Amino acid sequence: MVYVIEAAAEMIGLDLAKSTAVVQGFGNVGSFAARFLADAGVKIIAVSDVSTGLYNPAGLSVIALLEYVAKNRVLAGFPDAEPISNADLLELECDVLVLAALQNQVTAENAERIKCRLLAEGANGPTTLEADDILDERGVHIIPDILGNAGGVTVSYFEWVQGLQNLTWTLDEINHRLKAILLDAFARTRRRAEDDKLDFRTAALIEGIARVTEAKLLRGLFP
Repeated sequence: MVYVIEAAAEMIGLDLAKSTAVVQGFGNVGSFAARFLADAGVKIIAVSDVSTGLYNPAGLSVIALLEYVAKNRVLAGFPDAEPISNADLLELECDVLVLAALQNQVTAENAERIKCRLLAEGANGPTTLEADDILDERGVHIIPDILGNAGGVTVSYFEWVQGLQNLTWTLDEINHRLKAILLDAFARTRRRAEDDKLDFRTAALIEGIARVTEAKLLRGLFP
């Protein structure tokens, strides 16, 4: 996800090293997104999990958050931050909003109040189609779930390949291969969106379907 966020930020002229981020969800996707965004210089001002939301405009220490969750299992009770509701967390002013929890979080009801420049979907379907239209009109760039959270299944494919061939790739090899695939997918989606004047979600879906069609034709599964 962070590879794609970096590419999208470059596309819209957003300097991540001077940016702020809000991360909804602090499980496998959200916690690592927060960690890698922080490594890129992004100030994480709010995070949430099932127990609570946390907000600190001066920035949260992701390492401290991870250590606290490892010990306490949830974010509730974490010091150096004030609690915040899920609704208020989504509407905080920030540069990057990562939705890594549940579906239908940004809807027609709250889309007008979303104050980010870049919305990245780490969960499946966190933004409704009605909200898509509103955000697009307001100039909010969306990284759709089909592109933003594709890293997990891509690495699962890597595991399948290694299992078939009795290979063991290093972490650096996996990250290098993953980044190459995701950046290529981002570039193809961007090109289709620009050429056909489409939003990113529609472009990503068309690109994905077209790739499957091409692969099936090459394999001779269709006349």
